[in-house]
Amino acid sequence: MLILFAYLTGFALSFSLILAIGSQNAFVLRQAILRQHIGAIVLFCAVSDALLIMVGVGGLSLLIADFVDQLAPWLFGGAAIWLAGYGVLRMRDAFSNQALTADDQPVGSLATSLGMAAILTFGNPHVYLDTVVLIGTVSLQFDGMAKIAFAAGAMTASLVFFVILGYCGYLLSGFMRHPRSWRLLNSVIALIMFTLALAMLRAGGWV
Repeated sequence: MLILFAYLTGFALSFSLILAIGSQNAFVLRQAILRQHIGAIVLFCAVSDALLIMVGVGGLSLLIADFVDQLAPWLFGGAAIWLAGYGVLRMRDAFSNQALTADDQPVGSLATSLGMAAILTFGNPHVYLDTVVLIGTVSLQFDGMAKIAFAAGAMTASLVFFVILGYCGYLLSGFMRHPRSWRLLNSVIALIMFTLALAMLRAGGWV
């Protein structure tokens, strides 16, 4: 029962953290709608999250536990800048006369798409707060097999989320081929990005 509880705890925590549409999730959704390398990108994002979760649960959170209070304002501030910058890009696309559409968007190479996914994954400070610090810290309540089960649950949640996000976006690709739909999507994503950026500033004590 303890192992099952640890697995479900890891799953629920990870899924709730990743549920917010951040820059990585928005990129996966856009690629899915454009039907560009979605399988590879979903797999890359899920594996990347799994590696970060392993780092957090494996003990890195213990090494920085005494410095979290000092580092948190700067990490949250960096995350806010990152999210706001991505929001500005999406607003630019929403108001541009050449709004993004699936028909005129060039198909990028697999290497280019994975490179962008890597930048949006590992270049976002918030991902380290979620996976390494928070998930790693919560895992401290478990030992042995229960700790492994917790990590497995967190990794499973990431895989399930990205599969759902990627292939639901794929199913919506016909509807999203219209410029108005893209403008709406970019506007909603920008609003979410700005809201998350403000939340990061508040969490870091900047506002």
